[in-house]
Amino acid sequence: MRDEYYHLATGYVLALKSDNPLPPLEQALLEPNGLIAIGGELTVTRLIEAYQKGIFPWYSEGEPILWWSPNPRMVLFPNELNVSRSLSKVLKKQLFEIRINTAFRQVITACSATPRPQQIGTWISPAMIEAYCQLHVAGYAISVECWQNDVLVGGCYGIKINRMFYGESMFHHVSNASKAAFVHLVHFLMQQNVGLIDCQMPTPLLASLGGREISRDIFMQHVMTLTQTNHDAA
Repeated sequence: MRDEYYHLATGYVLALKSDNPLPPLEQALLEPNGLIAIGGELTVTRLIEAYQKGIFPWYSEGEPILWWSPNPRMVLFPNELNVSRSLSKVLKKQLFEIRINTAFRQVITACSATPRPQQIGTWISPAMIEAYCQLHVAGYAISVECWQNDVLVGGCYGIKINRMFYGESMFHHVSNASKAAFVHLVHFLMQQNVGLIDCQMPTPLLASLGGREISRDIFMQHVMTLTQTNHDAA
C-alpha cells in the first residue's frame, strides 16, 4: 500500500497509519519547523519509536496527532546545568520535599492545567495523559515532584530511554517549585549516567538553566549513541 500525504502550503506531510513507521527526519518541514507526520496513535510502542528517532507528539485538543522534529533542538547537557545564585539560595533553604515517581498522574495533570504564554488551551490532552501514564507504568516516564506539607506544589516529567532523557513539561503552584524539581531531576539523571536531556523547544527558563540549541544532526548522533543499549527502567 502506498503512503498517503497531506498537502500543506509549505510541503507534504505523511499521513501516519498505525502500521506505518515514522518517516526519516529529512522529510520534516522547514515551516512549520519540524512537522514530520500527522495522525496515528499514542501507543507505548509508537511513542518509544518516536523518541528514539528524535520525534515527539505535540498538538492541541481537537487536532489530529502532530509529530515534530524541529531543527535546531533545545537540549541540556547535565554537566552544563546552571544554578543561579538566587536559585541556589532557595534550594539551600530546603523549602520543598522532593519525591520521584510518587504522583506521576498528578504531575502531568497539573502540567496540562498550567496556562502557557501565547497558547490557547493545552497540548496535554486527556489522550496524552493516558498515553504517558502508560509509559510510566512501562517504566519509561519519570516524574519529579515538589511537596510542601504533603501538597504537590510543583514538578516536571519526561521520558528516559537508557542514557537519554526527553523532558516534556513542568509546572509550579509556588514560586521556584518547578525550577527546584528540574534541578533535582538533572542531579537524579546524572546519577543514572544520562548524557543528554532533550528540551525540545527553546524557552528563556531553559536557557537560564543552561540549555542551548544544537543542530538536529548533532542531536541525533547523541540520541543514537545514548539510546542504543537495552531498556533500563528508572
